[in-house]
Amino acid sequence: MAFEGLSEKLSAVFKRLSGRGKLTEADIKTVMREVRLALLEADVSYKVVKDFVASVSARAVGADVLESLTPAQQVIKIVNEELCALMGGKCEKLEIAPKPPTVIMMVGLQGAGKTTNTAKLAAFYKKQGKKPLLAACDVYRPAAIAQLHTVGDQVGVPVFDEGQGDPVQIARNALRFAEKNGHDMLFLDTAGRLHIDEKLMSELTDIKAAAKPTEILLVLDSMTGQDAGNAASSFNEQLDITGVILTKLDGDTRGGAALSIRAVTGKPIKFTGVGEKLDAIEPFYPDRMASRILGMGDMLSLIEKAQASFDEKKALELEEKIRRNRLDLNDYLAQMEQMRSMGSMQDILGMLPGAAGKNLSGVQVDEKQLDRTQAIIRSMTKKERENPDLLNYSRKKRIAAGSGTKVEDINRLLKQFAMLQNLTKQMTNPKKAKRAFGGMKFPF
Repeated sequence: MAFEGLSEKLSAVFKRLSGRGKLTEADIKTVMREVRLALLEADVSYKVVKDFVASVSARAVGADVLESLTPAQQVIKIVNEELCALMGGKCEKLEIAPKPPTVIMMVGLQGAGKTTNTAKLAAFYKKQGKKPLLAACDVYRPAAIAQLHTVGDQVGVPVFDEGQGDPVQIARNALRFAEKNGHDMLFLDTAGRLHIDEKLMSELTDIKAAAKPTEILLVLDSMTGQDAGNAASSFNEQLDITGVILTKLDGDTRGGAALSIRAVTGKPIKFTGVGEKLDAIEPFYPDRMASRILGMGDMLSLIEKAQASFDEKKALELEEKIRRNRLDLNDYLAQMEQMRSMGSMQDILGMLPGAAGKNLSGVQVDEKQLDRTQAIIRSMTKKERENPDLLNYSRKKRIAAGSGTKVEDINRLLKQFAMLQNLTKQMTNPKKAKRAFGGMKFPF
């Protein structure tokens, strides 16, 4: 998970502060030295770290901290605000052209995920009622055009291609096609290289002149560390990019690229890729990311994920089943699938306040165990899912063979499900619920 190492280090630093009733300038200096080391280890640019620490230190040694009754919280508040400002301060949306189509030119080096994220972005706007078109302007990389057709088909967005032609002319023709056929957004998937060279930049400059894009988005791999900042500077100098899409933020990345890019280029991160699925792209919110880095969680993003996967009709059906004590394994499977559609469990935990601190730092979610559970239920017949009491030893052996698991795994699942059934029965009976929760008082 992105920023995990940085988040843990900063949480440890601030935890040591929390036990002190008053801070001295020496205390703040020591803290800032540890913050500086944590940021450098996270691959943040040295100049960015130097400026950031100087800005935080200047505010932290003020009277509002040194004379505060809660100095540790004040320091954390300042760091949170400065982190947010470092990443841009607010969410920057794509500019929509007053006269369609809005042309989005996608650029970047090979391997950053440019083609896939072009389709992701088109799908994102299709969900908002737009009519996007993808254009295959990468005529050099083997199978690039075929890949764009594949991901375009998967998200239901058409692709304009003219084979191995002139990329500049393809961009012009794609623009005419979009205007003629009512496409209000055009995404140009341009060629990348293994490194920045004069030929690449010359071609991209010509495409920019021909298509007159509203936005030029640079796709960067966050796992490349400080090299991402160097690449961003080069593309920005040549093309005057309007924003960045940072990919692989769900991976084991130290996160320094996200903290450096705005300061290095002056251009905002507009979207982040957070997974391999074609819906795994999100607008970038600096304030939410700053909160996650400091272990404060990201409840707004978690709520948005829950809302996106929420099916009101199914929720009402489930509520009725719970009320009538008729939960079965179909419901168990459906709820698990809905929860997993929000992303990996590790990412969801990372959005909870305090997740980066000691409380949840040792929690490891076995996604493969969730896969096994789904496989077990899917290997059952309809009657077995509706009535698990039918599952005798021979049936369990058949299900284990079909799901690649053991009978012990099935018994464990059935035990968990029985506990869930008992809990829902108690919840629907006020007297039993009171006994189950030991008479605890709730603030509602």
